[in-house]
Formats: sequence, structure tokens, C-alpha cells
Amino acid sequence: MPDPSTAPQADTSSDHTIDPAMLHPAAVDVTRQLQAAGYEALLVGGCVRDLLLGMAPKDYDVATDATPEQVARVFRRARIIGRRFRIVHVRAGREVIEVTTFRRAPDDEGGQTEQGRILADNEWGDLDSDALRRDFTVNALYYDPLTNEGIDHVDGLVDLENRVLRVIGDPRQRFAEDPVRMVRAVRFMAKLGFDLAPETAAALAECRNLLAGVPPARLFDEVLKLFHYGHGMRAAELLQAHGMLSLLFPVLAPWLEDDATVPAIVIRALENTDARVNEGKAVISPFLFAALLWPPVRERFDALRSSGRPAIEALHRASDHVVAEECAAVAVPRRVSSVTREIWELEHRLADRRPRAVKGLLENRRFRAAYDFMMLRNAVGERDAELCQWWTRIQEASEAQVVEMIATLPGGGGRRRSRRPRKRKNPAQ
Repeated sequence: MPDPSTAPQADTSSDHTIDPAMLHPAAVDVTRQLQAAGYEALLVGGCVRDLLLGMAPKDYDVATDATPEQVARVFRRARIIGRRFRIVHVRAGREVIEVTTFRRAPDDEGGQTEQGRILADNEWGDLDSDALRRDFTVNALYYDPLTNEGIDHVDGLVDLENRVLRVIGDPRQRFAEDPVRMVRAVRFMAKLGFDLAPETAAALAECRNLLAGVPPARLFDEVLKLFHYGHGMRAAELLQAHGMLSLLFPVLAPWLEDDATVPAIVIRALENTDARVNEGKAVISPFLFAALLWPPVRERFDALRSSGRPAIEALHRASDHVVAEECAAVAVPRRVSSVTREIWELEHRLADRRPRAVKGLLENRRFRAAYDFMMLRNAVGERDAELCQWWTRIQEASEAQVVEMIATLPGGGGRRRSRRPRKRKNPAQ
């Protein structure tokens, strides 16, 4: 692989496997407009990698020598985002194309933490330097859709053919610059079925604890990418194998000691999520976190109940404690954690089956998520099968059948005792 301290020799060729028919017109149009404005512009990164593998990219990135401000002047619907790493989102129809300016290694070491983490990465460069700032060789491949030429500076095509994930440059330094690259490495291994290059694997083992220094807010989106793209179960297995799962989910650490397997409810939830994604069905992040955080919530809930706390109070206290602890590692937004709490509470109420509450529960907007969570608990032996069957049947029952099913519940069939009306005092008295 090229020495990062020297200028790489570009391998430019039209002898590649990219099918131009697979390209998204919006990505081609953004590239064309930048080139027409006098700038260099190429597709880069995961979209090129996936196209070479015969996969349809989920999104497209364009790299250019235009600065973010210059890019924004080319496109009417463009927005500059980010501070540590400034990029431009160009909206083309319903698509958003991410445009980045060629970068080079930062000159000012004051822009790094003591551990080497880069706080700002906005030093503009050229194509050669940009290739060396990419994370993995297979993500440093460039493609010009207008000339049908591919450009490889770092032997990425060789690693792609050998299905190897290799960090560009010194992997220890690159992981220190941005520890999130280790999470990305796991995601790419899970998605692509690649193996880590030996030196990259050794560096990951040495540097994984640097994840503790990453701002928690940066890790939420990375966790969703791990588990919401159809390969979540494999990602969890790889995180556990490389000692990273407990770093992202410290609340699960007691369940992951001594190379223990991932908790059963987490395994089942990830398997179900993978199946839904691969079938084109929707998945929601609150349900994912409801499963991921449930083992410690249940343990704390049981302890509070044993000490005499009322059930709902115990559940609220357990939920608050576990969510707060997890947010110290991965900042789960309130819009997600609040719905996660609703799922836990509503599922608990489903288990109670109070006759007067049944119809209201069925109409609750979180009912389906709570029901699915109850079925998940049943699958791992935490809920009674009869309870789950009852809630399954009542969803398909007619109005008359619903009334009959409610009447069979304890306290559901008796007549209400009429209350004697109070005598009102005569206002004149």
C-alpha cells in the first residue's frame, strides 16, 4: 500500500465492473454541474465500492476541489452542514447528494485532543491528499460518471477483490484521530462480509477503549447504521467478538462478561429487525432500544418490586436510571427514549389486562409496538403464551367478540354496583 507520507500514484482506468445504468441520475447531475462550473468532481466512497460489488448504493457522495461555499453557489438547493467536518447537502429532486471538499492532513496539532482525536478536519487539499484522508482503502475509490473512469490511489481494488478491510496509513494513528472509524469497520464487515487486515485488527484491539472519549451524540446515528440496515445480528456478533459491544452499551456489560453471548431478547430483536429490513418493512429506533436496554431495566424493575415499590413506579424508576446511564455512552435523543419508555409501560399494562382499559389500549398509537415487544418477550420465555394469544385474537375480533372476550377476564363480567346519587343541598338554605 502507498506510504501516506508520499504522493500516491493514481491508477486511472476504464477497465472496471461499474455498470453506468446503475448510477442514480441525481448523482451524475451533481457531478456534471460541478465540472461544468470548472471544478473537479468525482463520485467517491461507499457508492463506488458498492457499485463495483454490483450492489445498489443507498446514498451517493461526491468529492470536489470546490470549497463548501463554492459548491453552495453552484446549486440553488444546497446547505452547508457540520463544524468538525464541513460538507454540503445538495438536494436534487427527492435525493440528497453529499458533497465534500478534497481534504489533506491537518497542520495544526492544536486541533487534536491529547489522545490524537481530530477536533476539526477542514484543511482543503487535492485529489491525491484526499485519497489518503479516507478511512479504508475500499472507501477511497473514485469514479467519474461522465468519462466512465475509475481512480484508485491506495490499492483499494486489490483489497476489494480479496474482501479485506484495511485502514489507510497507520491504523493506530487513524483510529486515534477518529475512534468512530472502529465502529464503521464493524459495520462494513457486517454489511460486506469482509475480514479485517491483520494490522487493522491488531490496532482495533489496542485502540477500542478510545471510544469512551467520543462525544455520545456522535454515536447514536452510528448505532442505528449498525442495526437498522439488515445486518444487525452480524454487527452485534462482531462488536462482541472485538470487545466493543459493552463500550457502546455499558448497561449490558454484566451480560457480556467472559465472552458471554448477547442476551436472548437482543438476539431475537435484531434477527426480527434484519428480517423486516430485508423484506422492505419499516423499523423504528425506539423499539430497537426497548430491546437493547431491556435486560438491565428488567433487573432493576424486579429489584424495586421486591423492595415493595408499586409496579408502575418501579418501571419508571428503572427506565429513567438505565436510559440515563446509557446516554452517557450513546446519547439517545429524547424523541426516541420517550417512545421507548412508552413501549415498556404499555407492554406492562397489556400484561395486566384490566377490563376497563382494554379498548383504550387497543386504540393507543403505541399499541402495535408494545404488542410486538410483548411477543418478543414471549419468544424468550418472559411472557405467558396464553396472554399473547389473547391479545392476538382480540385484534381480529368483531366488536361483539371484543365485548365477550373482555367479559371473560377477572372483573370483566360482573355488573357494576350502582352508586346512590348524593343529595344536593338546597342553594336557598
